[in-house]
Amino acid sequence: MSLSDDRNTTARTYRIANMAIPARPLEPALYLVATPIGNLGDVTLRALETLAGADVLACEDTRVTRVLLDRYGIVNRPFAYHEHNADEAGPKLIAALEEGRSVALVSDAGTPLVSDPGYRLGQMAIEAGHTVVPIPGPSAPLAALVGSGLPSDAFMFAGFLPVKDKGKRDRLAELSRVPATLIFFESPHRIGASLAAAADVLGPGRRAAVCRELTKTYEEFQRGTLEELAVHYDGRTVKGEIVLLIAPPEIDDVPGAMEVDVLLRELAATMSTSKAAAEGARLTGLSKKDLYQRLLALKKEGGGEGS
Repeated sequence: MSLSDDRNTTARTYRIANMAIPARPLEPALYLVATPIGNLGDVTLRALETLAGADVLACEDTRVTRVLLDRYGIVNRPFAYHEHNADEAGPKLIAALEEGRSVALVSDAGTPLVSDPGYRLGQMAIEAGHTVVPIPGPSAPLAALVGSGLPSDAFMFAGFLPVKDKGKRDRLAELSRVPATLIFFESPHRIGASLAAAADVLGPGRRAAVCRELTKTYEEFQRGTLEELAVHYDGRTVKGEIVLLIAPPEIDDVPGAMEVDVLLRELAATMSTSKAAAEGARLTGLSKKDLYQRLLALKKEGGGEGS
């Protein structure tokens, strides 16, 4: 991949309604530019100016980014930066910054660094002392959150759930008591299994929303309990990108310290410390490691021995 600067002979403009608008010069920095998640009309003016004015434009897939550039008449050659070439491309982009050039980074859709390798580049730039400038805009997790009808005062983006069932259930158990709306990306091929696992681990009555094809022609919101949604998607073939949101637990569902101690003593009466901690974690959603240490402390207080 060559990062030779061929922008000096290229008009740094973008077009809106057939009007060419000149892009102002950019200061040397790494610009993290949010791009539309579906509807190309959601791009911001600042994003267009940055894409047109950057000395170097890095993206996940040049074909995807080219569609956006062509839509707005931007003549800038994108360079590929993705998880498979990050070790080679990343240092070259940092070298461009060292040369005093401006570098813009976009993902295929949405905000860079959210579930993509851009985090590594941003970290490298910061460690090397370069300026990092966020150019905010479209974000699938936030679009899903505001359309879901679920609490938005506190939320946690948790990326993708593990593919395997055990890993999926373990991860859901870890997050089960987080007092915030949980936001996941999910594959359309796995949404049914993930909803079924969530209903088992988090409880069938917990509210959730499946948001599909956000901002696109066939945008869809399915809202209901985890059980209702699991039934709806059981065996159903769906397409498109999906964001799954799960409501926070009810306050009464979060066990207090005394309740946990009582539960651990009851479990330890019939099983080993390790198994009791594992079962306690499954029942409460608390950390197995923390419950194991607490159970050892309880046994020590009571004069018992852990195993």
